[in-house]
Amino acid sequence: MIRHHIGRRAMLAGASLALTAQATEGQAQNTAATWPQRPVRVILPYPPGGGTDVLARALVEAMRPNLAQPIIVENRPGAQGVIGSEAVARAEPDGSTFAVVTSTHNLNKYQLAQIPYDPVKDFTPVAILSRQILVLVAARNQPFEDVAGLVRYARANPGKVGFGATEALTAFAGHEFNRRAGVRTEEVQYRGGGLLMNDIVAGHLPIGWTSTASALPHLSTNQVRVLAVSTAERTRLMPDVPTVREGGVADYDVSGWVAALAPPRMQPALLREVHAAIARAYAEPALMERFRTLGLEPNLLDPEQTAAFLRSDDARWAAAAAEGQIVKQ
Repeated sequence: MIRHHIGRRAMLAGASLALTAQATEGQAQNTAATWPQRPVRVILPYPPGGGTDVLARALVEAMRPNLAQPIIVENRPGAQGVIGSEAVARAEPDGSTFAVVTSTHNLNKYQLAQIPYDPVKDFTPVAILSRQILVLVAARNQPFEDVAGLVRYARANPGKVGFGATEALTAFAGHEFNRRAGVRTEEVQYRGGGLLMNDIVAGHLPIGWTSTASALPHLSTNQVRVLAVSTAERTRLMPDVPTVREGGVADYDVSGWVAALAPPRMQPALLREVHAAIARAYAEPALMERFRTLGLEPNLLDPEQTAAFLRSDDARWAAAAAEGQIVKQ
């Protein structure tokens, strides 16, 4: 009798443990499956109106119907993206705070005298969202219509042509153009692509380097010329626009990216759920068509691919800095 009583108690205890384990596992699965459990902020460390702002808002709009909680974009510009990025680096990795950043996020490490975080180590990579192709735009009132004409004019008028830039990547694009074309155009900093394009349209700024998404809405004004794209090959977004190389500037090739980042130490299961939500939005033909009409080139990478890409990108800018192509401010 005693042996039977002990065996029954053990069986009951074992059954209780099994039920507890099943409940815990079920709760964990339910938690992952119901992300987000709190409202989500997507912090954009740039002003409204630029290409990255357009992309982030289009993505959030596509994600919103499939989420159980609100998701919003919060612009927090300043210090070339450092202010907004720092807020994400210091946030809890609970899936309620993310950043959408451009190549400037990595470039800042080599261009700014000091930043309060490491761009690679202090964030959890979520996804590469887009390839960022830049365009060289010019006001219609300028006395040149293509890259070759700009080079001739800039050589005849050294230092008299100002180029607009909004952050580290577009500034690098302008200085790299100077270096490879053998000209001197002067950098004029803007807080965002929208403000830069407004001055191009008004004829106050001779040329500027900006994203295709920032430039596209202004082409119908007939006050803007797109002189070239920054990549080695033409882009399907603007197939009739030549490359800088085609304009006679040898070996010119500059492009960037847009990425979603989370605070450091986000749990892998939660990270996978967040990326899955982004991937569902990218599977929607309506979002892809919206990207196309907005002048955006989607390029979705998963967290592991994104981490490897960002490490490689960091190494590229480290090499450029070592060669003197990037100078700290």
